[in-house]
Amino acid sequence: MKNRNKPRLQDPIERGKNFNEVSLGFDEETAILEANRCIQCKKPFCMEGCPVSVNIPGFILQLRTKNFDEASKILKETNMLPAVCGRVCPQETQCESKCILGRKGESVAIGSLERFIGDYAIKNAKPKEIKNVAKGKVAIVGSGPAGLTCAADCRANGLDVTIFESLHEPGGVLTYGIPEFRLPINIVKSEIQSLKEIGVDIELNVVIGKTIFIEELLEEYDAIFLGSGAGLPIFLEMEGENLPGVYSANEYLTRVNLMGAYKKDSATPLVKGKVVAVVGAGNVAMDSARTALRLGAEKVMIVYRRSRKEMPARHEEIEHAEEEGIEFILLTNPVKILGKSHVEGMEVVKMDLGEEDEKGRRRPIPIEGSNYFIECDQVIMALGASPNPLIVNSCPELKTGRNGVLIVDENLETSIKNVFAGGDATSGSATVIQAMGAGRRAAKSIVERLKSK
Repeated sequence: MKNRNKPRLQDPIERGKNFNEVSLGFDEETAILEANRCIQCKKPFCMEGCPVSVNIPGFILQLRTKNFDEASKILKETNMLPAVCGRVCPQETQCESKCILGRKGESVAIGSLERFIGDYAIKNAKPKEIKNVAKGKVAIVGSGPAGLTCAADCRANGLDVTIFESLHEPGGVLTYGIPEFRLPINIVKSEIQSLKEIGVDIELNVVIGKTIFIEELLEEYDAIFLGSGAGLPIFLEMEGENLPGVYSANEYLTRVNLMGAYKKDSATPLVKGKVVAVVGAGNVAMDSARTALRLGAEKVMIVYRRSRKEMPARHEEIEHAEEEGIEFILLTNPVKILGKSHVEGMEVVKMDLGEEDEKGRRRPIPIEGSNYFIECDQVIMALGASPNPLIVNSCPELKTGRNGVLIVDENLETSIKNVFAGGDATSGSATVIQAMGAGRRAAKSIVERLKSK
């Protein structure tokens, strides 16, 4: 079997100086070559690895015969954001990990093929059919992946849909959390525009729990979907975290991505470090580190308490960071951040790995007497996030679980009747496609509920 085709990439040295997209994707010839590697299994295990069950063999078969319109139609039946998912979803641990070819060689590059068709669909957009299966009004809280997917499915089934977004731009984490070099904003805007064209209304600068409350929405809408995400950053609560020059990754990336702090004419202030330490090793940590590099940092370090094997970021993002010169300081954990009026360094301790925890990862254990100092003038904490408690605090009837996540039943309905929830608001930080899967499940429940109204 022929080797897997690789997408074109920007040169590592050049891309470290700009915010242009790193991966240039497949051209048509390469996409068809890669599509022809698919052996069209009778039992497509790849679909089992997809949280929204995309008909992967189906769209690939149409792609290789150059029937891009049909390939797009098949993709869009279950995934309304293929151009986004093709760029940011961890295909290597989902669909591609189940590909038969991967057992003895390299799996089909499903993500790159999805991106190719997703980009084609944007350039050749066709209006989505409205089925008029159900009647009623639905309020969607949050315009991230879960909210957008729920809105699309509810509208496609005939419901009147309004999305309420707290920020001044729609898209949620797709807009504020993922840098342009990984997900260009014009891709997100194009996908959102397709929603508007089928009649989804989007109201911006509306903070549920502050400017309007759940109780008020229930008076006007037949159902509500809470897709408010996980926007509350997690810190280590150690000495020095309040020093100027310490950012949460959430704030740092929002200032850069949403507010354009990297642009010369931007009015958004941002401390730009010369020597930057990023604590954490997920995709958000990689995004933060690579952003700092593009903002002119002379040295950028990833500080992570486990080994490379346990790093949760996508392999592709780790490789791209290494190619760009990001330094990895592994088996190391911060103890305190040093400085008086600003960050001057960080005390860290070396770690060893002990027994496995409940997730199967070996527990990091500090090595006594191994403390040392890292010089840096900026620290970015990329340790994950939990749901913002604003909605729950304003509506105590909503039951929550560990870390403030909303508790839902098998239909994704919360403790309040006709109020559903999904995505990071119910799971904590997860992937784009997992949030979309939750949005789709919630939409199905809402449609079923309003069909019988």
